[in-house]
Amino acid sequence: MASTAAFSMIGVAGRRLRVGQWHAEQTGARPLVILNGIGMNIELLEPIARVLTDRRIIAVDMPGIGGSPDPVFPYTIPCMALALASLLDRLRIEQVDLLGISWGGAVAQQFAFQHRGRLGKLVLAATASGGATMVPGNFALLGKMADPREYTVEKALRRNLAMLYNGGGSARVSLNAAKAPSPLGWACQMTAFATWTSVPFLPLISVPTLIMADEEDQLIPPTNSHFLHNAIPGSRLEMFEGGGHLFMLSKSHEFGEKLTAFLDERPHYPKRAA
Repeated sequence: MASTAAFSMIGVAGRRLRVGQWHAEQTGARPLVILNGIGMNIELLEPIARVLTDRRIIAVDMPGIGGSPDPVFPYTIPCMALALASLLDRLRIEQVDLLGISWGGAVAQQFAFQHRGRLGKLVLAATASGGATMVPGNFALLGKMADPREYTVEKALRRNLAMLYNGGGSARVSLNAAKAPSPLGWACQMTAFATWTSVPFLPLISVPTLIMADEEDQLIPPTNSHFLHNAIPGSRLEMFEGGGHLFMLSKSHEFGEKLTAFLDERPHYPKRAA
């Protein structure tokens, strides 16, 4: 599936990041920023972008991933949340909705706490509260993720992504758009997640939040999503079945419908007593 995104290289916070945008002409809703999973390049988000045609969508290749050059120095999750805020400044966007997938969900949680005034709604898909506090999944998959050789060689990358897509899932997803990350980019992402946790500030996230997970996720078990749901005040939990870890791609139409319904919903405020 060829990408329909428009790509550019943008310098932010001392880094050069490859940015992809879909439907830039759409101005009727807040732009949606999508932060992808570990080692995953922008092009893999094409199934979601083809479903969400009514809003501007922005995605970023993290340093050393996709078309973004390797980081000059390691980074943390808060650093990338700051870089995202700087990117919005460069794009002259005041406020966005934010979808964080897997690893990207960590940056999304941090952004919701660190830059809450710039966020309309938050969606967390197949993610957890951090490496040290995550309920682990299938140890065979986790073992492969710990070996950079399994993700920085194109053939091995596609084989392992297939395990993520279809581990517990029944739908098939094309992997033709997958591009292997650099060893340094992969290592930086793994280290950033392993040394981070959102547990102390989850009760302070105050934007409308939707948490989405799949019952058959073998990488980040749905227990992690239940934990996020219980910790984030007023959050909602939406469960899928049969999609595996990357259910948002294997079940893109169902995912897109539920995501759109949440993003388009007007906030409800409790009535004041007379």
